[in-house]
Amino acid sequence: MKTARDNVFLIGPMGSGKTTVGRLLAKALKLEFIDSDHAIEQRTGADIPWIFDIEGEEGFRRRERAAIDELTRRRGIVLATGGGAVIDPLNRADLAERGVVVFLRASVDKILNRTAKSQNRPLLRTEDPRARVEQLLTARDPLYREIADIIVDTDKRGVKSTVTLILDRLRRDAGETQATTTRPAGRSRGRRPETQT
Repeated sequence: MKTARDNVFLIGPMGSGKTTVGRLLAKALKLEFIDSDHAIEQRTGADIPWIFDIEGEEGFRRRERAAIDELTRRRGIVLATGGGAVIDPLNRADLAERGVVVFLRASVDKILNRTAKSQNRPLLRTEDPRARVEQLLTARDPLYREIADIIVDTDKRGVKSTVTLILDRLRRDAGETQATTTRPAGRSRGRRPETQT
């Protein structure tokens, strides 16, 4: 069974708090924090909007795929992924197999509120950001759920509360894993993740 001593991967839509939560979670777990978008920017020497402008989303996804593959091979990290990382089935497989996956959920209203002043969201460069967010959530929510071990609704929960909840779940799951090591039938990874509200 995967444990937080290996890796914790945060997935979810833009504005769900992956980077902020990830930093505090990594500190609490004494693990290294990495943001996949920032890692891509460091590798290319350019920001995400520039990559989208020059290479298009397809070019960015190729870079993202390479970054996810490399980063998830590390040990002892908390990784905040980009909102669209789950589009690629290879990314989903790597995330699911190489760490504990935490899905941070957020509503359309919260996403729009949290990203309103951001200049680093190329997918929201549209006349109707709400429709775009709704479209993205509809397409991606099943993919987030497909690989999630833990699901946390962040709409009415602060950052510290979210981190505390994730830590509690990680510790509980680690305890369950230890308790089932001597039993013939332990937990399978395919169990339905528990949603926290």
